Amino acid sequence: MDFGISGKKALVCASSRGLGLGCARALAGEGVNLVMNARGAEALEKAAQAVRDDFGVEVVTVAADVSTPEGQAEVIAAAEGAEILVTNAGGPPPGMWTDWEREDFIKALDANMLAPIAFIKALVPGMMERGWGRVVNITSQAVRAPIPVLGLSNSARTGLTGYVAGTSRQVAREGVTINNLLPGIHATDRADALDRGVAEAEGITLEEARARRAATLPVGRYGTPEEFGAMCAFLCSQHAGFIVGQNILLDGGGVNLTM
Repeated sequence: MDFGISGKKALVCASSRGLGLGCARALAGEGVNLVMNARGAEALEKAAQAVRDDFGVEVVTVAADVSTPEGQAEVIAAAEGAEILVTNAGGPPPGMWTDWEREDFIKALDANMLAPIAFIKALVPGMMERGWGRVVNITSQAVRAPIPVLGLSNSARTGLTGYVAGTSRQVAREGVTINNLLPGIHATDRADALDRGVAEAEGITLEEARARRAATLPVGRYGTPEEFGAMCAFLCSQHAGFIVGQNILLDGGGVNLTM
């Protein structure tokens, strides 16, 4: 299937590794030129060069912290004219509800709610003027089924979900779609960090913690960045114009919902 987006320009945040990199590579495979962002310059440039080598697309890198106004301004300047926006940021640390103070929630909101909103406000007006655009926010399965130890993530990402629910309906008539991808557990550094925390808390090995969690999923395994990226690329394609304001689970069947 031709996704019809070759030659377009996309901003993909937090794309030096994990799900963000999976999305960047999938879009590059469709001929999309990229602005890739992450905080670490060395890892970002390494990932970007691999994309250039593998797909022959143009890639601009911006090493910046998008949870800060300065970082957002730098990325937005590089992404001017982008027709595709993929927002993404690492999740806040796990913990108990008694652990978090106001400052912890502010950090989570800055990274996982307010930064995506800033990029939407900066780039979507141009998409509307051109009559076409795609926004995909990488959030979490926790917005459908909150995870007790991820209260910071539950809160911030659910706030973004509410914002998208209203905003997506306001811009759809101009040819711009906004949707959310809700990953469950995937084979990424984030999964390793969460599994390592379980292993340390329960005195088991990392491999045992990983195998135990995989066994709870109907598919019996973790997802891959490649299959996640493929879904992102489809939502950014010419074929996804009738998908508006949706929260799409990619969780291996882990969340059991009828709606």
